Amino acid sequence: MTECTPPECVVLGLIARHGAMTPYELKARVQESVDYFWPIPHAQLYRIPARLAELGLLQEETERTGRRRRVFHLTAAGRTALKQWLADPHAPEPETRDPAQLKLFFADLGDAGDVVALAREQAAQHRYWLELYRSRHAELNLSDKVGLVSRARILKLAILHEQAYVDFWESLSTDPDPDPLDPAGTN
Repeated sequence: MTECTPPECVVLGLIARHGAMTPYELKARVQESVDYFWPIPHAQLYRIPARLAELGLLQEETERTGRRRRVFHLTAAGRTALKQWLADPHAPEPETRDPAQLKLFFADLGDAGDVVALAREQAAQHRYWLELYRSRHAELNLSDKVGLVSRARILKLAILHEQAYVDFWESLSTDPDPDPLDPAGTN
């Protein structure tokens, strides 16, 4: 069997969780769920289901009337592929492509006030995300059991992640020249 890419696994997972979908419905599901930590270009969400259907992991059904939408259903082979992916504890190294971290790396080449301005801006952005994740966690619908535990887990991780960013950037905004030999910034 061909190993699925992470975006392909997202498509398999969303169809497994929510049932048959059109590419447009997949796009909406991605936007409300994994898009915050695993964005997928919308154009891919129209190509991926067709590829997975060619591999036998999804079954494509075209409506005979109306808009003739393409609806994709999970096959037994697709469910097996998804279960194999979930059972494999290995995950590639995470990629961090944070423009603010890139600026911070080269900050010594700019003006002294640039670090404070960057830190204040980043602290505000990460406070926004922190509050967004907290509100989404508070809004979890306990009666909707489908994916509840998974959503709660990922939101907890997002909250802890954003809190660390807020703490770091706020600290840097008040002390742009911490002790370079103290990685925790406690001195």
